[in-house]
Amino acid sequence: MPLTVAVQMDPIERIRIAGDSTFALLLEAQARGHTLLYYTPDRLNLLGARLFVEAQPLAVRDEPGDHFTLGEARTIELADLDVVLLRQDPPFDLAYIATTHLLERIHPKTLVVNDPRAVRDAPEKLFVMDFPELMPPTLISRERAAIEAFRAAHGEVVMKPLYGFGGGSVFKVGERDPNFGSLFDLFSNTFREPWVIQKFLPQIVEGDKRIILVDGEALGAVNRVPAEDDIRSNMVRGGAAVETELTARERAICARIGPELKRRGLVFVGIDVIDGWLTEINVTSPTGIRAVRKLGGPDLAAAIWDAIEARRRAAGAAP
Repeated sequence: MPLTVAVQMDPIERIRIAGDSTFALLLEAQARGHTLLYYTPDRLNLLGARLFVEAQPLAVRDEPGDHFTLGEARTIELADLDVVLLRQDPPFDLAYIATTHLLERIHPKTLVVNDPRAVRDAPEKLFVMDFPELMPPTLISRERAAIEAFRAAHGEVVMKPLYGFGGGSVFKVGERDPNFGSLFDLFSNTFREPWVIQKFLPQIVEGDKRIILVDGEALGAVNRVPAEDDIRSNMVRGGAAVETELTARERAICARIGPELKRRGLVFVGIDVIDGWLTEINVTSPTGIRAVRKLGGPDLAAAIWDAIEARRRAAGAAP
């Protein structure tokens, strides 16, 4: 059954379609005959109990430099649609949180993917702390004494902002690192929230595996190998995507967290695993599905739309 689908995303003219997961989802939706509408989050308007947006009809094509066509903008009520894809990139700040409050008012009558309340309640570097047995030793703090005690216990650590993204502001700190004091001051003056301090895993040189879970099931993965002289494996930071398979340990991690992801309505999730240790659960705007496909893996965009359509059918059958 054709659906009417709106995508809430960053400006479409800025995306790099070769690796953009949102674009892959749009291509698949269009191929299935769904009607696409596009808007950016600043166009949302809540009038009383009704949520409106200035949206534009959208057509997409897999042609770099000429990847979309937009129609004339018109005001629509989001409650009249079938699906909204919540796909703007972090930062996960108050503006982002505000959009989840707005979209929560139409969900699940209009299916929002991922569930906006679940996105709001699952900050990626905090939600993962619900599964400490799967993680390397990790501290969430901004207190110097606690951080120094953690360093003394675990040696080399990685420090990063709690709401950071894309590998920004990620630092490796040695047990007796003379830069620690300056880095502590920098973080103190830059970030109001606590920070993540995590035991450094030297096996990062072998890669940081991104595993994609669809409705709680692990369906594909890509290993992201950092560039030389860098600990960050994010592809936007120079990491290289390499074909990979899941280990028994990684399958056990997915089996442990998958049911909770599905229960929360987190249809499309990307987790990060280094040397068998879970480090992040990404729910806001996960990436990786085009990289998986290019390396010979499954068509995850199709799997995600299968899951979305199944949820719409179930909602239509409910009394």
